[in-house]
Amino acid sequence: MEKQMLDFTLVPAGVLLMLGYHIWLLFRILKHPNKTVIGLNSHCRRYWVRAMMEDVSKNGVLSVQTMRNNIMAPSVLASACIMLCSAIAVLMSGKYGDRSLGIVFGDKTPLSISIKCFAILVCFLTSFFMNVQSIRYFSLASILINVPLKKIPPHHHSHNHLTVEYVGSIVNTGSYFWSLAQRAFYFSFPLFLWIFGPIPMFLSCIFLLLMLYLVDVSFRSGWPLGLSGLDEIHPAAGDGGPLTV
Repeated sequence: MEKQMLDFTLVPAGVLLMLGYHIWLLFRILKHPNKTVIGLNSHCRRYWVRAMMEDVSKNGVLSVQTMRNNIMAPSVLASACIMLCSAIAVLMSGKYGDRSLGIVFGDKTPLSISIKCFAILVCFLTSFFMNVQSIRYFSLASILINVPLKKIPPHHHSHNHLTVEYVGSIVNTGSYFWSLAQRAFYFSFPLFLWIFGPIPMFLSCIFLLLMLYLVDVSFRSGWPLGLSGLDEIHPAAGDGGPLTV
């Protein structure tokens, strides 16, 4: 019973740590985007979309190649996720799903093993779904970014809806889904270590939070290209302002 209590304390503690960190990160992205890597990259992508759409005939090949490269990464990760889902499903349905490992310090019941495998499966399926959505938005952006806006008549109804800001939001949405897919994939590592006990799972959550903090938080002040040029494009999303999607 004492070993099972570890699963009831350490596992929820690790999940709450991950949830609390991402709630804090979301608040920081919305309120102080320039202090996060996600916020900085969002502004830079909008700046890049505007630069690409200024001269479609000159930058068309470059923009399509960039979008193609962005599609490749979610495609590979989505394929890996669906293969891992198939492997976990085979383990859960086969004879190995009823076996418990002797090195596990915690709950070793067959029900516990099934719950752990199901949690990992949910992570991989979530990552697969997010990757598919990322591919969808990047594919749409590869078409919209090459639309010659200067050749569309001003009175045409498409001229009011298809803008540089709209295309930039499509590119950013694809990147957001890609980031969510990566985080769902990352969270599968602590869940995988949960098979060996709640202590490795909790320690891996702490290690993962430290690594994500170093990746998510920007320790540099200002923009690499200068604040003035980007503030002219998005004056409402300056330093400390809310991040627009």
